[in-house]
Amino acid sequence: MEHRSGFVTIAGAPNVGKSTFLNRVLGEKIAITSQKPQTTRNRVTGILTRPEVQLVFVDTPGIHAARSRLNRNLVQIALQAIAETDAVLLMTDTYREARAQIEPATQALARQPKPVVLAINKIDLIPKPELLPLIDHYQRLMEFSAIVPISALNGQGVEEVVSELARLLPAGPALFPEDMITDQPERFLAAEFIREKVFNLTEKEVPYATAVEIEDWQEEEGLLRIYATIYAERDAQKAILIGAGGQMLKRIGTEARRDLEALLGTHIFLQLWVRVRKGWRESPRALQELGLEPTKR
Repeated sequence: MEHRSGFVTIAGAPNVGKSTFLNRVLGEKIAITSQKPQTTRNRVTGILTRPEVQLVFVDTPGIHAARSRLNRNLVQIALQAIAETDAVLLMTDTYREARAQIEPATQALARQPKPVVLAINKIDLIPKPELLPLIDHYQRLMEFSAIVPISALNGQGVEEVVSELARLLPAGPALFPEDMITDQPERFLAAEFIREKVFNLTEKEVPYATAVEIEDWQEEEGLLRIYATIYAERDAQKAILIGAGGQMLKRIGTEARRDLEALLGTHIFLQLWVRVRKGWRESPRALQELGLEPTKR
């Protein structure tokens, strides 16, 4: 068989399981996940290499009706990824809300025609008789190369998605070394893993008003020292992130350090600070410094 390779953008509404799918297909966690929507803020690349194909997945922020400058930027980042890709994996799920939320993504795809595979996620949460009417609903939205029901959580249907996408890619050699699963810098992954703990351990507006920046990175023999700042927009959010007696910040650090040690394969010393940066979600300068401005075209 002719070897194929190319880029596949994973697109869709927030919270439909895009990052969970990426982690499942790679067999390793490189994208952060949360039950809360709009967790992903950057393009995250995951590389799946098989003897006959190399799929370079690009996980993207959810496409939604955005209000803040930050969220408008996130949607633009996703749309740019679609424009630069060979194929698109459009993801939705079995919840009723997802059926309405998919419209901005399908409208974007209509403006930038690409071969699209639709994955309907979370099929483990509905009775089987409800699946066929759901597939019929999505078939009427646009023309898909394939529609595949999946459960990204338990792996059902994931290999079928990979097969459908592989046949859409152009013939060509591998684009990355076969032992490489991501091209994301380790500093980026560290900041993301810290932010994931903020999302999973805090509530209401706090996770959405926070960002993480790696201040320093010191590699020693058998030890990696990471110094990072968690930015909040208000003093009240800072107090929540620190917690009574510093317990919340300690828990964030402990859980992030555990995951980073598993990913990077070394002992880690992690030092966290919390600082207030008022209005950072609406500040072009702050968003640029945090890597959350879309690339200028």
